[in-house]
Amino acid sequence: MPSATPLRQSVQQSPAPADTPAPRVLALDAFRGLTIVLMIFVNALAGVRGVPAWLDHAPAGVDAMTVADVVFPAFLFIVGMSIPIAVARRRAAGDTTWRLAQHSAARTLGLLVLGVFMVNAEGGYNEAAMGMSIHLWSLAFYAAALLVWNGQSKRPRGHGAALRLAGALMLLVLGLLYRGGADGMDRLAPQWWGILGLIGWAYLIASLLTLAARDRMAMLAAALAACIAFYCVAQAGGASLLAGQAGNAVHAAIVLCGVLTTRIFLDGGQRQDTVRRYRHALLLVAGLLATGYVLRPHFHISKIAATPTWALYSAAICVIVFGFLYWLVDLRGVQRWIALLRPAAANPLLAYIVPYIVYALSQYFHLALPPAFGAGWPGMLAAFAYACAVVAAIPVLVRMHITLRL
Repeated sequence: MPSATPLRQSVQQSPAPADTPAPRVLALDAFRGLTIVLMIFVNALAGVRGVPAWLDHAPAGVDAMTVADVVFPAFLFIVGMSIPIAVARRRAAGDTTWRLAQHSAARTLGLLVLGVFMVNAEGGYNEAAMGMSIHLWSLAFYAAALLVWNGQSKRPRGHGAALRLAGALMLLVLGLLYRGGADGMDRLAPQWWGILGLIGWAYLIASLLTLAARDRMAMLAAALAACIAFYCVAQAGGASLLAGQAGNAVHAAIVLCGVLTTRIFLDGGQRQDTVRRYRHALLLVAGLLATGYVLRPHFHISKIAATPTWALYSAAICVIVFGFLYWLVDLRGVQRWIALLRPAAANPLLAYIVPYIVYALSQYFHLALPPAFGAGWPGMLAAFAYACAVVAAIPVLVRMHITLRL
């Protein structure tokens, strides 16, 4: 396996000026952008009848996975790929391990807050007790989130802090206004953490393990194995406390697969050893598939249950997809098409919440597509067009200084 030292040294030797954006890995942008398009597309298909089974999530209890079941692990995998790059740049800027850990905790907190608010807007609410539509409440939440975590503010000095404070106060008020349950007595609470919250926990676990590994590939592989072993022990032992964290361990394992993939492909930025990189990538894929095969009789493939077989097979698919994109984009130089995806790839959180904002707006104003788009090919084409429209809207929003970055 390649050493991680050159990646850190390459950043340290030529740190970018503070006001100069760090260079982006084009294959990673392509992977992230395509994942965003696929995510919006499959989510938009949720209300469409007659969709092929391979585009819908596999039901609970079925030993199978579909294209839709790979979207979430692809995001986790990409989060992992970004960790070594971000750590190297922050170390080059002078951050200590403690400061890096604090940064990871702060990002996790933001993801948990976003996840909990979004989950509570999906169900269990009591609009009569709240005295307002859940869709209006959701729109106010998104506005507050954009104020707190707007990452591209060019306002005069002090105005950005004031608006962030205003957004935080809005979140507090909205949290206090929320009511749930038939009697309206339930408060805002983590019914579950939501997709963003699950990403947050996985990111925190994997980033801390990555920092503890100190860039050593063997330690990263051991951390990955430990996460899978934790799931197996938790499920076999029957302890409710451990079992409750088993899913987070599996999600963290997918993130660590992304960390390992970055070490294999992007360590030091050297391209003369391409054959060696792909050899190591194939070894990683083979190890993931083999481990998944061994575990499958004990833990069937299931995204809903967050089983290790689902995680390992999904991670193997992600390694293969990134390997192809790296060959196509970075080695062969086929890059023009990425320009369409890069704004969304650079602003994944914004691309994630825009469809939820559109949904809340459409529900609040009672807007809907014609019935013809609710089934079959017309519905699928409409969902794909919608995904493309959301991606095309991201650069417009960014030019308006509307971003969401933790």
